[in-house]
Amino acid sequence: MKAVALTHYLPVEDPNAFLDINLPKPTPSGRDILVAVKAVSINPVDTKLRAPKDKVEDTPRILGWDASGIVEAVGPDATLFKVGDAVYYAGDVTRSGTNAEYQLVDERIVGSKPQSLSFAEAAALPLTTITAYEAFFDRLGIDRDGADKGQTVLIIGAGGGVGSIGIQLAKAAGLVVIATASRPETSSWVKELGADHVVNHREPMVEQVRALGFQHVDHIAIFNDMRHWETAVELIRPQGGIVTIDDTDLPMPMEGMKLKAASLHWEFMFTRSMFETPDMIEQHNLLNYVAAEIDAGRIRTTLDKVLTPINAQNIRAAHALIETGQAKGKVVVESF
Repeated sequence: MKAVALTHYLPVEDPNAFLDINLPKPTPSGRDILVAVKAVSINPVDTKLRAPKDKVEDTPRILGWDASGIVEAVGPDATLFKVGDAVYYAGDVTRSGTNAEYQLVDERIVGSKPQSLSFAEAAALPLTTITAYEAFFDRLGIDRDGADKGQTVLIIGAGGGVGSIGIQLAKAAGLVVIATASRPETSSWVKELGADHVVNHREPMVEQVRALGFQHVDHIAIFNDMRHWETAVELIRPQGGIVTIDDTDLPMPMEGMKLKAASLHWEFMFTRSMFETPDMIEQHNLLNYVAAEIDAGRIRTTLDKVLTPINAQNIRAAHALIETGQAKGKVVVESF
């Protein structure tokens, strides 16, 4: 099978950052399914794991943690899918990635592809969808079905992949969404996705949010980086919650959190598959829920740009786009 891999961790400008290779087609066992990959998308985690370092791989390493495709074969213990089913998923960071013509993945972290989307449109969604869904509904405890309607959520870094689907999930749950964006194009993008208010995270946010009439907000999601920590602590309501996806070395003063009895949550969408938690199948369930919402017209894909075909040159180009930090929505690479 065709695959895009690396042996050395090189700058994205280096033409050898990725290599086109051929590998044997794998065979599923246990609860694995074998997926014929049709499209993949690139996330910041891909670029972080490819970042230059001295390490050299003895065997080529395949990255990639977003895909859509068709089930080619199923393991003896698999019960959720059959050959020919169209699926989408984000994979497992501890296993070989999606940048391959065929991939083994545990069926418990795979969802049925939204019927109304193309493979490219579907591939834009899984990792960011799982991240935003778990951040809001599992970590912050927001009610998915509207029991918390009218509460406010501040989404910091709303124009990226996680924020783009997060806006839609929050709106579907009935929340008032205050989104941050720093450029005209991303401000327009988050409004198009349903944000009620937009503030600029390159400028003081406390004043901007309070100028909108909100002294505090009920929930805060930090979907870019923790340089906004003190702003978040100032804006969170007493007994509110902050969720972040950033691992940081920056100082995180906690006095304000203590005084407000506020909670801090970390979201890492690979946790369930990495540790094979008893509720691992919840990622299958949530992907199916979002697929149904998409097919009902209540949520849309966050796809922004498509490159074709899936090869070393285009995977490298997609990484370069993500590393600019200027991408809105998702970058997808389609078709072997």
